[in-house]
Amino acid sequence: MGKKITISVIKADVGGFVGHSSVHPALLEKARALLEGNPLVIDSHVTHVGDDINLILTHETGRNNGEIHQLAWDIFVACTEIAKKLKLYGAGQDLLADAFSGNIKGMGPGIAEMEFEERASEPIIVFMADKTEPGAWNMPLYKMFADPFNTIGLVIDPKMHSGFNFEVRDLIDNKKIMFSTPEDLYDMLVFIGAPGRYSIKRIFHKETGEIASVSSTQRLNLMAGRYVGKDDPVCIVRCQSGFPALGEALEPFAFPHLVAGWMRGSHHGPLMPVSVEDAHPTRFDGPPRVVALGFQLCDGKLVGPQDLFADPAFDNARKLANDIADYLRRLGPFEPHRLPLDEMEYTTMPQVTKKLKDRFIDLRKS
Repeated sequence: MGKKITISVIKADVGGFVGHSSVHPALLEKARALLEGNPLVIDSHVTHVGDDINLILTHETGRNNGEIHQLAWDIFVACTEIAKKLKLYGAGQDLLADAFSGNIKGMGPGIAEMEFEERASEPIIVFMADKTEPGAWNMPLYKMFADPFNTIGLVIDPKMHSGFNFEVRDLIDNKKIMFSTPEDLYDMLVFIGAPGRYSIKRIFHKETGEIASVSSTQRLNLMAGRYVGKDDPVCIVRCQSGFPALGEALEPFAFPHLVAGWMRGSHHGPLMPVSVEDAHPTRFDGPPRVVALGFQLCDGKLVGPQDLFADPAFDNARKLANDIADYLRRLGPFEPHRLPLDEMEYTTMPQVTKKLKDRFIDLRKS
């Protein structure tokens, strides 16, 4: 057995520049400076998608390590101080606690972590999204790991033919369930087709049991009890040699599927695959964006990144996303552009309902 490497992707919105569109360079510089030479980590990469700072860390301390989580928390707090000095918008909005309490989960920042023994060649993709929620990964992950029309390896690669096991989380009742594909495929689709409540958390190789993918499933509104922004999830996918090929893992994003989020976290919109350079959503604070950074791990070192969506092959997806955005925007405050009522409980809807309650007439009594 070789040594195990942990990759942790931890993100937070600690202040937008300008509005909710991007991250000020001073915040990214501060995060990089605090990670430089830190003995806890083997390697790190700091980036952003929209107004979220994303920390990509490799280390040997395993998942849920308090020191790693403390490090990330301290970085976000330090960046928040700069954000407040610059009067950046929503400074510190993802930090729901006044002080770190041992584990960053439940405190606001989103996190995805996986631990594994590094293979002879270990290509990984870190997907990062802005202006959407954890369930946004459901359709792409289903296509990567369960759809033979997307991933031909499920048909012709002996190392993949047996399928994968999916861990699905119920984000409302805080439960989880395991599905084995392909035999549980139809049952699983009943749940993951409702991404506002059910989210794919982890995927495992059915034969080896190795971790294949992990995503963040934090729901900010549920933790805070109020609207504090969308969750802007992250996801890690291992590629090749028994897992989807790099191109199979990217292919689902050639179709900009509809996700919840966009303006004020209250609208459906197309998930547009973009380069880091274009990850600054401005039109109606959107449309929602997804970035894919590819790395080769080498003894825990992050060789890369390659900005995988900075490719003209995704130009048609971006055009289609813009066309979908044009169509949806014309619906304005009407569903299905605006989210359904059960997703609007953290907006003005409860207050308006309370204010007008005496003006509703019960037709059964009239």
